[in-house]
Amino acid sequence: MDARTEGRRIMNELMGDGYVEKKDANENAFNEAINSYSAEVCFGRVWARDGIDRKTRSMLNLAMLTALNRPAQLAHHVEGALNNGCTVEEIQEILLQAAVYCGLPAAGEAFKVTENVLRTHGHLD
Repeated sequence: MDARTEGRRIMNELMGDGYVEKKDANENAFNEAINSYSAEVCFGRVWARDGIDRKTRSMLNLAMLTALNRPAQLAHHVEGALNNGCTVEEIQEILLQAAVYCGLPAAGEAFKVTENVLRTHGHLD
């Protein structure tokens, strides 16, 4: 299986069935380049590696996206982290840890985004 096909398979496993198909529906001549790069390199080559498990990769992503203050990407990866076995408590601890090292503004935004995702998916009352 080539890296792009493998990446697309992993994206659907990580983000839920139908994720790739939704991305495909919004693909055009301009964004095809970044979509292809994401599928092939990010997911097909890096996420496909055996060096660390997917749950650990998800935990790292949550911390890094908090540090970079990337709320849109964080929201997607909260879903992925839940799909990869992260608990709500683990996610909370990751974001709290990030607050100490990345700053309260970035972590506060991450808590807000994450809380919305958790509520939407029925993980919070």
